Amino acid sequence: MHRLLIIILCSLSNNIYSAEDPVTGLIIAPGWELVRMHCGACHSYKLVTSQRADKEGWRDMIKWMQETQNLWEFEPKTEEGILDYLATSYPPRENHRRAPIVKNLMPVTR
Repeated sequence: MHRLLIIILCSLSNNIYSAEDPVTGLIIAPGWELVRMHCGACHSYKLVTSQRADKEGWRDMIKWMQETQNLWEFEPKTEEGILDYLATSYPPRENHRRAPIVKNLMPVTR
């Protein structure tokens, strides 16, 4: 019985920390509502969740959208909340590309 209770509690705590919003697919963490409100106004949340960057990379993307896509300027507190959320929830990935195909598996070219 004690073991079952521990398993259930561990399972629940994992769900709390890795929960996704069922509508947007965004990771639920501090600042996610800001991203839902501001980013979803113009494009799919899939576009957000498929991107990865550090805080400066996310800042560059936002600045590019403001300069070329008519994204509005944010209040500084709002922008920091968005950037903190994105950099924490969608950070850069190491080796996110597949490894090159081994030469002996490549098709023979003539």
